[in-house]
Amino acid sequence: MPAPLPPPERGLDRRDVRTLGLSALGGALEFYDFVVFVFFAIPLGHLFFPPATAPWLAQLQVFGIFAAGYLARPLGGIVMAHYGDTLGRKKMFMLSVFLMAVPTLCIGLLPVYAQIGMLAPLLLLLLRVVQGIAVGGEVPGAWVFVAEHVPPRRIGFACASLTSGLTVGILIGSLIAASINRGMTPAQVLDYGWRLPFLIGGVFGLLAVWLRRWLSETPVFEAMQARKELVSGLPLKRVLERHLPGVLLSMLVTWMLTAAIVVVILMTPSLAQSAFHIAPARAFLGNSVASFALALGCLFYGWLADRVGHARALLPGAIGLLLSSYVLYLDLQAGGAHFIALYALAGFAVGVVGVVPAVMVAAFPPSVRFSGLSFSYNIAYAVFGGLTPPLIGLLVRHAGVLAPAHYVAFTALIGVAVALWLLARRSAVVVQNSSSCAAQR
Repeated sequence: MPAPLPPPERGLDRRDVRTLGLSALGGALEFYDFVVFVFFAIPLGHLFFPPATAPWLAQLQVFGIFAAGYLARPLGGIVMAHYGDTLGRKKMFMLSVFLMAVPTLCIGLLPVYAQIGMLAPLLLLLLRVVQGIAVGGEVPGAWVFVAEHVPPRRIGFACASLTSGLTVGILIGSLIAASINRGMTPAQVLDYGWRLPFLIGGVFGLLAVWLRRWLSETPVFEAMQARKELVSGLPLKRVLERHLPGVLLSMLVTWMLTAAIVVVILMTPSLAQSAFHIAPARAFLGNSVASFALALGCLFYGWLADRVGHARALLPGAIGLLLSSYVLYLDLQAGGAHFIALYALAGFAVGVVGVVPAVMVAAFPPSVRFSGLSFSYNIAYAVFGGLTPPLIGLLVRHAGVLAPAHYVAFTALIGVAVALWLLARRSAVVVQNSSSCAAQR
């Protein structure tokens, strides 16, 4: 008799949808807190450094403080991942958003250089480091949390939904920055307007803490706990001993993700103003449209990954990212006549980052998944994300205004290489399995 067919895998039920919705909303509020800093790089450069500082140097210094948040991410990621793999995912999911809300609120209340001198940029740097620690545990923890709540064949869309939620946080920051720049004079922005998004962000963060009270622990962690399969000792030690290929793979796709998000989405509004002389209101309008397109792009690529596989979704997505980045910056170089439309196209192309968390989740077993993903992602983001803002600032000054597009294109080629490697490995596994079945017959 033929073997019975396996039961069809269930789709997303109401509990899954609620988990995805609350996780994405909380992530959006927390990520807003983290990224709104870069949208006010220009006024922060004026306010937190000596008045005689050259504008380009002040902006470079602010980008350096922004980068410090990325450099602090591994600390938060490694510590929170350790306890996430040993004590539970939900506890760390709650802690990370609380650690983000407090420094964001404090930045909005911080005295500037004219009031307390060099203590101002030092305090700004300290608060930015705390933000980095918080987001280091938040992003990988959120991906693991939602991936372990949904059926296996829905992980791509689930992780992409959360990533889309994070990008909505960028959109909220961009909209608030656009409204402040449109509704206030430059003098008002420097006086008090720059504080408003950080004060709002502190309230948002506390709201996210409250929202996450309604989430439950992941079924995967509860099952490992019941079967006593939790790792004893240091989960990270096991990752480094047994899963180095997964670490390398995750770092490479994270490099592409950092370039796409940091350069195309976060830095382009400021670069459009300083290097291409686009008006602030138009720059942030374009960024708002691009961030919305990015949220849609994440959902599309996550859906595609569940339908055709991670590698087949990553390959055309990386190529699209390469082409759209060049088109956007070439148009800016020519005067920016089609800036809004091409920024939207580039934003949608950046949505390929929605595939990245599913690739990383699949690279590690559940017992060390949080630690493996968090270590790989945060180390790569600290190195590549942390160095990218000051590097791009220097490259634009010394290598020309197309330097950001060149950098994004290079990392997109890395994404193409990863996709081709995954496809080749999958083909090799299929051939090996076919040979084993033939030998058994």
